[in-house]
Amino acid sequence: MSEHILELPAHEAARRMREGAIAVPDYAEAIQAQVAVAEELTGALAYFDPAHLAAQAERAQDGHRRGAPQGALHGLPVAVSDIFDTQDLPTGDGTRLHEGRTPRADAMAVALLRSAGALVLGKTRVSELGIGAAPETRNPGRPDVAPGFGSPGAAAAVAAGMAPLGLGSQTESGVIGPASRCGIHGFKPSHGTISRRGMLLLSDDLDQPGVFARHIADIALIAGALGGFDPDDAATRPVARAPLFEVAMSEPPLPPRLAFVPTPYWERLGETSRAAIEELVEALEGQIERLDLPAGCAEAERLLGLLAETDAALALAGEPAEGLSPALAARLARGRSHGAFDYARARRFAASLAPALDEAFFAYEAFLAPASAGPEGEGAEDAAFSAIWTLCGLPCVTLPLLQDERGRPIGVQLIGARGNDARLLRTARWLATRSFD
Repeated sequence: MSEHILELPAHEAARRMREGAIAVPDYAEAIQAQVAVAEELTGALAYFDPAHLAAQAERAQDGHRRGAPQGALHGLPVAVSDIFDTQDLPTGDGTRLHEGRTPRADAMAVALLRSAGALVLGKTRVSELGIGAAPETRNPGRPDVAPGFGSPGAAAAVAAGMAPLGLGSQTESGVIGPASRCGIHGFKPSHGTISRRGMLLLSDDLDQPGVFARHIADIALIAGALGGFDPDDAATRPVARAPLFEVAMSEPPLPPRLAFVPTPYWERLGETSRAAIEELVEALEGQIERLDLPAGCAEAERLLGLLAETDAALALAGEPAEGLSPALAARLARGRSHGAFDYARARRFAASLAPALDEAFFAYEAFLAPASAGPEGEGAEDAAFSAIWTLCGLPCVTLPLLQDERGRPIGVQLIGARGNDARLLRTARWLATRSFD
């Protein structure tokens, strides 16, 4: 074969495996070889069993030989964050308190991955109980840039070629931040798009599973397999599933009109990051204009933290305090101290802001904004750059379009109207394939 199979986009690799041009066990063997090389560098995996991956690949290949239907993700290993239950692998939730826990059923998102033909690569490291101390995962090829909080293991695994696809979750910035820092694509769909059943749920208003990949088309491929109504998750709705992959791969009928939204946290970016994004905006002259958000948006970071901490304090009330890190114990203590008035005010802020932003999307296909604090900033600062969009449940995708003079990634975030996930990914693909020379 003239090209290494791991260099193929995931959707192309899946197509070749469905057609029999690549055997699933051969693809899994190549993945295992890459894991052997990259895991020592990244520390991305919480649990990995090569024999278990090989057994999944053999079952998939056997089904192919028998003529069984092949799903859109046929043969593709997915790096699954360790807050999603897996019935055949331990789920530790990023804490020693849950080490060795083996659930009796898959999380709904994991079950959907399997039904689409995917293999579970293994479990990837997450922040402690999803919201506390970051794991000791390292950014592949960029050791001077921390991979962030939330689901950094899945992002690092995808960036290192250990898996073509990853599954994570965002309460504050757990998908967009790590993807931006690791130089890959990350997508947090509209709130309620992917079921949270069987996932460590911290905040009903904020939590949303998201995905990682190295190509926009692959983001659409895996997200399309995961969306849908789940009667056991009240955030989901019984609506028709959008053909994400088909729409994302299509050309916009007109060049998309974008709004540059620096957000109230623009000055927190390092000088290099600001300059790079400003150059991108200049290159899009004629198709983008600046949009200033209401002054009250400056409160978004604080209010997001208040909601996340309060909800997490309730969700994790049964965890023994002596088993928590000092950082997480402090966050949960703050959560217990927030008053009912302040909590209600934060929820009202989010409810009032969402309709105002919806009106702006009548004029623009998407907002363009920073995705994280950039390579100069700390991962803990990334929540500010996701705060407004997470509070409002809007779909967000980060694109690895820029880098600084040292080759470190600077993520660019596109934000769409709630429910317009397919059009957002189409716009993202248009931007990712555009030449700015």
